[in-house]
Amino acid sequence: MKTIAILSGKGGAGKTTLAVHLAVASEQAGHSTVLIDLDPQASAFSWKDTRPSDINTPVIISAHAARLQEILNTAEQKGVELALIDTAPHAERPALVAARAASLVLIPCRPAIFDLRSISATVDIAKLAGVPSMVVLNAVPSRGRLVTEARRAISTYNIPCAPCEIGHRIAFVHSVTTGLTAQEAEPSSKASQEILSLYTHITQQIGVSNGR
Repeated sequence: MKTIAILSGKGGAGKTTLAVHLAVASEQAGHSTVLIDLDPQASAFSWKDTRPSDINTPVIISAHAARLQEILNTAEQKGVELALIDTAPHAERPALVAARAASLVLIPCRPAIFDLRSISATVDIAKLAGVPSMVVLNAVPSRGRLVTEARRAISTYNIPCAPCEIGHRIAFVHSVTTGLTAQEAEPSSKASQEILSLYTHITQQIGVSNGR
């Protein structure tokens, strides 16, 4: 089983939105998936409760960091192929626990100066855990030079940045509000295409096959 921990020391980076979209992308690719919500606000777990009654995947579990390894062990025994861990901002200890359990640490970051500066502590957590990490540019505006400048700033941390960005798109907001994801509500949308591109890139890095 492969595990992806989604970490950010700053609130509003889009961790939960990214987590639920990647979890659904994994299920759509034919992989048994679990999303573990370590955030005390339990946003991902609450989103599950708004899902249409005829959709029962992905499995989402709200848990404390102390039980994370036990849950991951159980998931692997039950044949889960991909586990995603959604974490809370400003919670370094649970973030480190999640990072140590992961195959890859994913760091969502908006292309804004305060967000770019804030990833330093998260990068340090990934390095302390000794696991590979990757920054994902999230909520990227459709125009401007922000992406080029953001990539230049990220390069100073000596950490890879995903080649695909996630745009600032209303499809993400609308779909999550109704208990869906962009690829479920608007499968041909740019938002859906961006998630698929990111999911494909990430799973190639950690050795998860794509396609049913």
